[in-house]
Amino acid sequence: MRACVVRELTGPAGLVYDDAAAEPPDFPGAVLIDVRAAGVCFPDLLLSRGEYQIKVPAPFISGSEVAGVVRSAPADSGLAAGDRVSAFGMLGGFAERVAVPVANVLPSPAELDDAEAVSLLVNYNTVYFAFQRRAALQPGETVLVLGSAGGVGTAAIQVARALGAGKVIAVVHRSAATEFVESLGADVVLPLTDGWARAVRDATDGVGVDVVVDPIGGAAFDDAIRVLAVDGRLLVIGFAAGGIPTVKVNRLLLRNVGVLGVAWGEYLRAKPGSGETFAAGVNRLVADGLRPPAPQRFPLSEGRAALQALADGRVYGKVVLTP
Repeated sequence: MRACVVRELTGPAGLVYDDAAAEPPDFPGAVLIDVRAAGVCFPDLLLSRGEYQIKVPAPFISGSEVAGVVRSAPADSGLAAGDRVSAFGMLGGFAERVAVPVANVLPSPAELDDAEAVSLLVNYNTVYFAFQRRAALQPGETVLVLGSAGGVGTAAIQVARALGAGKVIAVVHRSAATEFVESLGADVVLPLTDGWARAVRDATDGVGVDVVVDPIGGAAFDDAIRVLAVDGRLLVIGFAAGGIPTVKVNRLLLRNVGVLGVAWGEYLRAKPGSGETFAAGVNRLVADGLRPPAPQRFPLSEGRAALQALADGRVYGKVVLTP
C-alpha cells in the first residue's frame, strides 16, 4: 500500500512517501475505506513536529480526514461496499486505504466530488457546530473571521453568509489573499496589522461584532475580545498563531461578553450520534448551493510538498492529497 509516513518529528521534512507501507490494522467495528482524497490540516503539521496536544511517536501515517469509497463494513453498520463516505478523527489518512470506526463515518454529499467532500468535512462541520450549537448565531448578526484565508476561515465566511449573517468582516494576515477572501462573500476585508481592531469598530459604526471566529489565538485574541459588542461571543477554534491566550474573566463580566470553546470532534465523542445532526445541517447548505472553494490538489507522492505549502502559508482554503 502507498502512504505518506512520518519517519521523524521534524515537520514536513520528516514525511516520507512509501510505496510498500503496512496495510491499515483491522479492529472490531472497522470500516475499510479506499481513500480518494485526504485533507491536509494544521493538526497534521503539528503532529509532524511533535507539537500537537496528542503526542504520537514516529513512525506513523498521518492524515485525519478522508473521503472515498467503502471497501468493507460491519453487517450492522448501515454501510455497504461502494458507498461514498467521508471519515474523520483517526490517523492513517495519507494512504490508499484506511480503517475507521463506524461512528466516524458520514455520507459524502452527492453534489461534491471526493476532494470537495473532504474539504467540507472537518472545517465546515466544525464551523456549523460553532455557529449553530455554541454561538446560536442569529440572522442579521455581524460576524468577524480571523485567519480568513485558511480552511476554518474560508468555511466560516461561507457558512455565516449561508446562515443569514448581516455582515461578515474578514481579517487576513496575507495581503495576497484579499481577493480570494472577497470572493467567498466577505463584506469587508481588513489586514491583520496594527490598528485592525479600530478598523473593525469603524466598519460597525463603533458597535462591535456579535460573533468572532478565532482559529489563530496568539496576539490577536485580546483585540478580538475588545471588538465584541454587548452579548458578543468569541469562538475559540484553534491556535494557528502558536500562542494559547489567557483572559481575565472580569473583562467578560464587565462587558457582558463570552468566550466559547469549539471542539467538534470532542463533542461528537461526548454526545454519540450528534455528528449526523450537524452533518445534515451542512448537507442542507450544500443542497442550497454552498460549495467550498476549489481545493489545492497534490498527488499522494507529493505529501511532503503539500504539508510544506501549509507550513509556508501558501494555502488558501484547503489542500488535499489524491492517491
